[in-house]
Amino acid sequence: MDLVESYLKAVAAQLPKATREDIVAELRDEIMGRLEALEARLGRAPSDDEVEALLREVGHPLTVAARYRSGPQALIGPELYPWWLFAVKTALLVMVCVTLIGLAARVLAGDIYAGQAIGQAFASLFSGAVSVIGIVTLIGFVLERQEKKPDFIARWRVKDLGLFELGGDIDAETWGQRLARGGATLREGAAAKSGPAVRRSAEMSPAARAVSSAIAWGVLLLWWTGLLPMASIRPEELAGVVDGVDYGRILVQVVDAAYWPVTLFVVARILFDLTRAASGGNVRLTALGDMAFGAAAAWGVAWLWFWSPLTPVIWVGTVTEFAERARALFHPTADDAGGLAAILMIIVVWAFLAEIWRILRAAGRLVVGR
Repeated sequence: MDLVESYLKAVAAQLPKATREDIVAELRDEIMGRLEALEARLGRAPSDDEVEALLREVGHPLTVAARYRSGPQALIGPELYPWWLFAVKTALLVMVCVTLIGLAARVLAGDIYAGQAIGQAFASLFSGAVSVIGIVTLIGFVLERQEKKPDFIARWRVKDLGLFELGGDIDAETWGQRLARGGATLREGAAAKSGPAVRRSAEMSPAARAVSSAIAWGVLLLWWTGLLPMASIRPEELAGVVDGVDYGRILVQVVDAAYWPVTLFVVARILFDLTRAASGGNVRLTALGDMAFGAAAAWGVAWLWFWSPLTPVIWVGTVTEFAERARALFHPTADDAGGLAAILMIIVVWAFLAEIWRILRAAGRLVVGR
């Protein structure tokens, strides 16, 4: 009986105090009934080894105690697991893009060789993937223990499912097949659907886009704040001097000045995406948000053009000067210098115009409601 009492004490230690005595009494009756049946079958008192074998049949104390506890019995349950897996895939895809952009910038700046870039990419992607999976798992753990699941999980709609059709292609098996067959899988898929059909199948509802946008901005926030251990564009590590301009120093100054505004912008964007996902992707709410975030982004680009440490390098006063600097990229002469400055000039102007176009499109959706 000492073995039975030790077993029951181990179970009791895992139970809430309010129900402990009742559960232990119930479990004791069950075990004693099994022991009596075993003794009758053997025709003698069971040995310690036989009692221990019987207790193993009852179950480990941790497992038995879990049967009597309310609430989820898994870190992430079967209903939430597909969402967890999709979030991990999306986050890892964004992380890969950020890593490749950062390393490409360092290679082009002459700070690192291509071979080193590949090695660093694998190392940073591994450490970053561990962090991303851990963060997504923590979010899933919290959601699993909520009585009410978010609407985009509990009240999904068929038109949201295009998002997951795209996510299904982000796996090792699919890409392995494509590589092994020389892209035949991709060509077969393209042949099976016409161009418009492919575009329609890839369309996502506003709610689905909101979910994927929140995930992507979340990864970017972790990268920007340095909480995601992955290769990034670190200004202090760039070679910096091109055509006599110390771009490393300028980039350090720009990042220092923009750090908190960008952080607040991204946090606001994530909260907005989660809000519109919870609302089912309300069109007018999305349009208002796009107008607000477009205006904020346009102001940030205007700051780069007029008032930032980069201004002396990229600013031109007239359209004629802009056209001349752009022309010099394609028809350079001995007197032309500052090719990188001209490229940055074009990028900043293009980004500003893109944000203005985004605001106008959002205003149109706000008016028509679709």
